Amino acid sequence: MSAKIQIRSYNTDTCHTLMAAGADPLLARLYAARAVCAPDELADKLSSLLPFSLLANCETAAVRLADAVLAGERILIVADYDADGATACALAVQGLQAMGAVVDFLVPNRFEHGYGLTPEIAELAAAQQAAILMTVDNGIASLAGVARAQALGMEVIVTDHHLPAETVPDCIIVNPNQHGCPFPSKNLAGVGVMFYVLMALRAELRRRDFFSDGLHPEPNLAELLDLVALGTVADVVVLDHNNRILVSQGLKRMRQGKMRPGIRALFEIAKRDWRKAQPFDMGFALGPRINAAGRLDDMSLGIACLLASDDAAAQALAAQLNDLNIERREIELSMLNDALNSFPATLPPGQTTLVAYRDDFHQGVVGIVASRLKDRFYRPTIVFAPADHGEVRGSGRSIPKLHLRDALDLVSKRHPDLIIKFGGHAMAAGLSIAQENVGRFQTAFESVVSELLNEEDLSQTYLTDGSLQACDITLQQAQHLSLQVWGQGFAPPSFTDEFAVVRQQPMGVGHKKVWLQKDGYEFEAMFWRCTEDIPPRIRTVYRPVANEWRNSVELQLYIDYWEAA
Repeated sequence: MSAKIQIRSYNTDTCHTLMAAGADPLLARLYAARAVCAPDELADKLSSLLPFSLLANCETAAVRLADAVLAGERILIVADYDADGATACALAVQGLQAMGAVVDFLVPNRFEHGYGLTPEIAELAAAQQAAILMTVDNGIASLAGVARAQALGMEVIVTDHHLPAETVPDCIIVNPNQHGCPFPSKNLAGVGVMFYVLMALRAELRRRDFFSDGLHPEPNLAELLDLVALGTVADVVVLDHNNRILVSQGLKRMRQGKMRPGIRALFEIAKRDWRKAQPFDMGFALGPRINAAGRLDDMSLGIACLLASDDAAAQALAAQLNDLNIERREIELSMLNDALNSFPATLPPGQTTLVAYRDDFHQGVVGIVASRLKDRFYRPTIVFAPADHGEVRGSGRSIPKLHLRDALDLVSKRHPDLIIKFGGHAMAAGLSIAQENVGRFQTAFESVVSELLNEEDLSQTYLTDGSLQACDITLQQAQHLSLQVWGQGFAPPSFTDEFAVVRQQPMGVGHKKVWLQKDGYEFEAMFWRCTEDIPPRIRTVYRPVANEWRNSVELQLYIDYWEAA
């Protein structure tokens, strides 16, 4: 599929201002192209974080939790079953325990309970004699679950970051995306919201002189930033300045060896070097192993790994997570091949969406398969798998020009009997429908999306940072770039240049290694998922990478896109 290559624009005055503040010329250009406007946005000190006083109800929640700490009331955390939910749960448990709280957790099983705080989960919480039920990374849509918990005599605090519907639960809600919340960063992950609640709670307990009695040492919450960094990157939230501070500080601690035994064990089982920890490790090595527990088994395993207090226990749990991740990959590949076999190699002109369903699809892997199909065809994609009671559950992934949750909202308004429930973000969403309505949904979804997108929206655009001089494409430059915090909404740098092809050879299954030349310099490049012969001269979108292989480090160019020049 042909694509467009577009060069990010940037303000040269901003670039000069950032250089004057100490940024090197390339980083100044890259930051200016990512809407960094002032030198203070380069700072990653914790003192630069937005204050918790701006986060609506954060201090209210802290007052109630402080009362619970002083009274010895039992607090029960209800977590989501993804990496953000798991890290937020571990953060809540360890942070609250460090402040003297009586706390435990409960995580719904994807296959038995479904998502979030349901009435059934509320009943399980009541059986554990919880006084306060606190959600992390879920709860904003749990009207029935909150009502049931309150009817059973529990107070509920919702901490979440998902977009709210028109009606929200009647309880204390801490969510930067709730209506009327003045918090400037709407991009906190669930684990970030929980970190803010802990900061507010510590301040409230400090105000009550709780830490001055000699019995309760004041916790250093920075010690929990490895969890915050992992959950923030794994949940693919936008890395605005506030999130970049949280991630940068967490990565610095990891590189110093200051991390939970479970996170260290995940680095080791994934064969990643924690001394050089990068956002890539969080998103593509540690996060997927934690997520595998929630996808195939029970996220309690992932949370147990994050809470493990010694290396031996952590390594045993990380090994189980690794095994689940291998199984997840096998299921994903099988489902992806089945889905691809049901679509033509080239979609018919005018088709704007993909919907896939088979009655042997696995519920825990539909989101990843949707993501792979979206990447392959560059179309908003929803993949369904069987659930209980004649329903199917779907997970969707979108492209930049379509807000997926809003599109589902429109389908729901036009066909009120079609979607049983839905929720999510611009780029990812989930929903449930009756199994017999898959065909109807496919038609309705295609109809809505075809009105919202035009042909140009469906042509993939590679946003790049322009050209690099051949003498600047170096291993040192690749290593320097890898130490910065890049991610969702703050894209890793990529560049576009023309190269002559010197030679090429197949690598592994379906990849190619190609030697490229520019201005007398030769570079080794990897073309992933590529079996074609590369023509003598090409235009590419590429990323310089410090590739480690058998105790040596070498420069490679990873090719994201190429076309004949």
